[in-house]
Amino acid sequence: MAARLVDRIGLGDLTEVFPPELVDAVLAKSRVGEVRVRLLPPRLMVYFVLARALFSGEPYREVLRTLAEAVRREDGWGAWRVPDKAAIFRARQNLGVEVLRELLLHAGAAVADERTPGAFWRGLRLMALDGTTLQAADTEANEAGLGRLRTKAGKGPTGYPLARVMVLVESGTHVVCDAVVDSYRIKERVLAERLAGSLRPGMLVLADRGLPGAHVWQHLAATGADLLWRIPGIWKLPVEEVLADGSWISTVKGGKGRSVRPPQDIRVRVIEYSLDIPGRGQAERYRLITTLMDPAAAPAAELAALYGERWEVENTLAELKTTQIGTRTVMPSKSPDLVFQEIYAHLVLYTGLRVLMHRAAVNRSEPLDPDRLSFAAALRAARRSITSLNRDFSPSVPVHGGP
Repeated sequence: MAARLVDRIGLGDLTEVFPPELVDAVLAKSRVGEVRVRLLPPRLMVYFVLARALFSGEPYREVLRTLAEAVRREDGWGAWRVPDKAAIFRARQNLGVEVLRELLLHAGAAVADERTPGAFWRGLRLMALDGTTLQAADTEANEAGLGRLRTKAGKGPTGYPLARVMVLVESGTHVVCDAVVDSYRIKERVLAERLAGSLRPGMLVLADRGLPGAHVWQHLAATGADLLWRIPGIWKLPVEEVLADGSWISTVKGGKGRSVRPPQDIRVRVIEYSLDIPGRGQAERYRLITTLMDPAAAPAAELAALYGERWEVENTLAELKTTQIGTRTVMPSKSPDLVFQEIYAHLVLYTGLRVLMHRAAVNRSEPLDPDRLSFAAALRAARRSITSLNRDFSPSVPVHGGP
C-alpha cells in the first residue's frame, strides 16, 4: 500500500505546472528514473525537493509527512512510514541537479503571450539578465567548493559560503526561463555566457552595468537576440555617426575574454541620457548600448524608457530571496551539489508559482497585468493547496490588498 500511496503524491495546485508525466519524462531523459527505490522513488523526490522549497525551513521528514498526509486524507490511505534522514539524503544524491534545471526550462518556456501586458515591445519579447548570491551551510565541503567573501583587506574569508546565481527572466511575467548556479568564485559574466542556449531571435535582453564586457556581448549577440545594456562610465565610446534621435554609432574594442578566437571589434548604438534621482543632488547619467541600430525602428527615447523594465528582474530576485526563501535563510545542505539542488528547487518553485499567477491574470474576460497580483498571496495559496482539502489557487489579491 505504501508504494501505491507514494505514486499518488503530488504538489497541490503546482502539480498543474509539474504533472507526473512531465516529471517522469524529465527523469527518464536524465536516467535518474532507472534507479528504483521503493519508499523514495525519483518522482516523489522531485515533488519532495520542491515542497521543501515551498515550506522553506521545515524539517525534511515533516515535509514528506505533509505530502503523504494530503493524499491519505483525500483517498483514505493508511499510515505511511516516513523514511529516516539518511534515506532521504541518499535519495537526494541520486536525484542530482539536472532534473530540476530541465523542469525549470519546461516551466519557463515562453509563458507570455499577446494577452500579457508589458511583455513585448514592438514585437520583441522583453527579457532581463541579473545575478545574485545565496548563503550555504558553513561546512568544509561548501567552503572548498563554493568559496565566500573576502575581508576588505583581502586577508581572509568572512561570512557564509556563497553560491552564485545568474537568471534569465521574462519581464512581463517574472518567470525564470533559465538559470545557472555555481561557485561564488565563478564570475557573473561566465555564468551569463552559459545562458546563451536560452536566447533566441525575437528577444530583447536587458542587463545592468555590472554585466557588460566585450566578450560576453559578442557571445550573447551571436544568438540572434537583441541586447540593450547599461554600461560603466569608464567605457570609451567615440562618436562615429550621430543619428537623427541623438543616439550615435560607436565601436567597442573586442576583449580577449576566454576565447581562443581573436578579439573582434563590436559596432553598437549608444543612447545617453540623465535622470533626476530623488534624494541626490545631481542627475545620474545613463549610457546604454544596443544591437538595435535603426533609430526609426527603435527610437532612443523609447529604449531609454524601456530600460526601466530591467527592474522587473530585481523584483524577481527580491521576491525569491525575501518572500520565498527568507531574508536570513542559509541553504542547509552540507555539500555544493545539494546546495545547487536546493537553489534550483527554489527557482523551479518560483517559476511554477509565476506560471499559475500568469494564468490567473490573463484567463479573465479582461486580462490583468500579472504585476498586480501578490506573489506572497500566491505562495500562501500554494501551501494551502497541499495542507488543506479546499484547493482553490487564488493569488488574485492586489499587491496592496493586505499582508
